[in-house]
Amino acid sequence: MEPDNIMETIITFMTAAGLQSWYVLLEAAPYILFGLLVGGLLKIFMSPTYVAQHLGHGRFLSVVKAALFGIPIPLCSCGVLPAAAALKKQGANNGATTAFLISTPESGVDSISITYALLDPILTVARPIAAFASAFVAGFTENLVNPPSAAPIKPNLSCTVDNCCDGEDCSPEEHARHHSFPEKIWHGLKYAATDIWDDLAGWFFMGIFLAGFITVLVPDELFATYLGGGLSSMLLMLAFGLPLYICATASTPIAAALILKGVSPGAALVFLLVGPATNVTSLSVLVGLLGKRATAIYLVSIAIVAVISGLMLDAVYNSFGISARAVVGQAAEILPHWLVLGSTLLLLILSIRPLAKIIKGWFVADDKECGCSSESCETGHHHGAA
Repeated sequence: MEPDNIMETIITFMTAAGLQSWYVLLEAAPYILFGLLVGGLLKIFMSPTYVAQHLGHGRFLSVVKAALFGIPIPLCSCGVLPAAAALKKQGANNGATTAFLISTPESGVDSISITYALLDPILTVARPIAAFASAFVAGFTENLVNPPSAAPIKPNLSCTVDNCCDGEDCSPEEHARHHSFPEKIWHGLKYAATDIWDDLAGWFFMGIFLAGFITVLVPDELFATYLGGGLSSMLLMLAFGLPLYICATASTPIAAALILKGVSPGAALVFLLVGPATNVTSLSVLVGLLGKRATAIYLVSIAIVAVISGLMLDAVYNSFGISARAVVGQAAEILPHWLVLGSTLLLLILSIRPLAKIIKGWFVADDKECGCSSESCETGHHHGAA
């Protein structure tokens, strides 16, 4: 191939990948902002004592509670990341955080209702059950491999707004009067836009770019080929869904369309579980939040449970002779273009400072090997350390 043709091919590929990255960013921005909002509010209003007691202790119950807690919350795989980061900082152990990270994007009150409308009652029930199962397996496995500390967790009881008191020398009633509700909301938003997003921005945009490259490399036609049922269909759908970004709500009409084309309900369930819970964007952030081992457990657990759930669901349909074909319609709620674009621009503005710090770290040597500030290194902030 001529050098000019090679350069033209590279430019075409890079342009296509850049456009796909932009599309992924557009789709993710509203949800990541909503996730930041949830994370900020969790920081301000959720008692660290409650988190430490319920999600910080025990290999079993903490995981069960986190998995159940995440099922009804309508957050996608990107939007759940800030909320999970806030929970972890308030005392949740790695297993509970992992369970919350899986059950939340795989299910939600919005996606469950759309599943009932576009698919059928069997898939509507199977979806949250499989989400809980995958969350529990991943979280319990993580706590078995890396047991949570048995020592009593002493959460930081100081004022979550501005540390005006330590939470020990004043009564809860007095503490509650220190700040008005609007003040708490404002400080929650500020915390989300600075502390939480500082932890996630670099990993998030790295994943956005990688997702764009993968989207260009995977042909769309493969989604409706050789997916009529059986283990090979599950594995193929697993390979399709793992790297792609799609929220639980948006994945539902796609699954309905695939079923109409002959895709088995089990393979569709694999897509409904894996697509929302795993993608390059979220996995890249998880490495920074939980570490490589926990991320590997997260990924393997989702894959195994999704395939088993898909095979079991096909067996249910086949044993009762039920047709999985559904009447496909459009999702009732579609975000308006102005909201999507506005969310993207706001997210880009919020990302200027953390990305600038990352870029500056590439050129300016620091006294720490990781290039972080002394304060964040002391707290384990940049690694999301337990």
